[in-house]
Amino acid sequence: MLRRILFSLLLPLFTCALLVTAQQSPSVPVVLISIDGLKPDYVLEADKHGLKIPHLRRLMVEGAYATGVVSALPTVTYPNHTTMVTGVSPARHGIVANTPFDPFDKNMGGWYWYAEDIKVPTLWDVATKAGMITANVDWPVTVGAKIVYNIVQYWRASTPDDRKLTRALSTPGLLTEAEQVVGPYPAGYDYTVEADRQRSRFVTYILTSKRPRFMTVYFSGLDEEQHSSGPYSQQAFAGLEEIDQLVGRVREAAESAGQGRAVICVVSDHGFLPSDKEVCLNAALRQAGLIQVDEKGKVKSWRAYAWTSGGSAAIMVNNPNDEERVRTILQRLADDPSSGVHRVLDQAAVRELGGFPEAAFVIGVKAGYRLSGSLEGPVIRPGKPGGTHGYLPELREMDASFFLAGPGVPSGRNLGRIDMRDVAPTLAALLGVTLPTAEGRNLLQTK
Repeated sequence: MLRRILFSLLLPLFTCALLVTAQQSPSVPVVLISIDGLKPDYVLEADKHGLKIPHLRRLMVEGAYATGVVSALPTVTYPNHTTMVTGVSPARHGIVANTPFDPFDKNMGGWYWYAEDIKVPTLWDVATKAGMITANVDWPVTVGAKIVYNIVQYWRASTPDDRKLTRALSTPGLLTEAEQVVGPYPAGYDYTVEADRQRSRFVTYILTSKRPRFMTVYFSGLDEEQHSSGPYSQQAFAGLEEIDQLVGRVREAAESAGQGRAVICVVSDHGFLPSDKEVCLNAALRQAGLIQVDEKGKVKSWRAYAWTSGGSAAIMVNNPNDEERVRTILQRLADDPSSGVHRVLDQAAVRELGGFPEAAFVIGVKAGYRLSGSLEGPVIRPGKPGGTHGYLPELREMDASFFLAGPGVPSGRNLGRIDMRDVAPTLAALLGVTLPTAEGRNLLQTK
């Protein structure tokens, strides 16, 4: 009887002590950092390239890494960033390109900015639902996302008014609060390394003041530089060395928020190839009478149209009766060694790759070529030298990067070549949540 009385008296005290201990024990922050266009060999073979990137190399030594990540089709930014936070292919999550199909340009150059277009749960969704504080700075497809502290990616005119748009679409009051401490946020489509530096200040501010359990971060200066000067250029390497310093600052802030502990995952969305020639599929379709234009050269009507994504294009056909005719035109280009066309994929092959569910065909071009949406002029033409992605994911040059370090991650583990869909379930496991819709696997799970 006395034992029962003592137990009933001590139980509330014991429960209270457990609660206090749990509250005092810090949650380990999980920070997902995307360096758009980071080729894996930039880090894996940094000495060969003469790159001084100590923070990225530290992740490789202290944690797990992939020799390459097979990107989703098409190998461009928005589909792959959405695959990274959902664990499913673009055909399933719904963000199938950077920009919606818009041959009449009614959307005025709009992108897939809105999270409501994502058809499956994201890491932010499940973490927020589990009661975790979530945060984001500039990750693609985040307008309206279920993120507690959210600075969205959005632009229109690339004027100072775009900053007002970002402020209006982000978590109320967050941008104004942070700007009072760290200075102005980049306005509109500004993806220089200097803009990455500015955004990194907002990242560290949110990490130290809001202490999120899960945070996404996006840096795009390397991608922009590679488009301009090409992969492996000195300008691209100089930009990466600066971004490496930003990764170090973000990690330091995350570990400070986690009382010395944080999980840092650095990823990219695709690789890069140099290109100096253009393939104008829409010019070929117009020459075949499948696209009609008005007196201003704008599309008036179309029976077949190429929805281009750098090194590949989805071929949309209005009437199934035209498919064989379109197939003949495309195959003729593929059979011509000088056309730059690498492969023509039919619907079955596209479905297997998980891209463009409504396309009749997908065209991939060869290295050295890129696709243009131009309706006029020759089908093959010289282009300004630079860098491109968007090619079929079977090209190893399109492989993306994956580096992961922190509590619960074995050091020095070579994961080999992985799938982009593996990123989300791996991070979900480290957060202690599940993504039941994910098609990928937890890379850290032992067999």
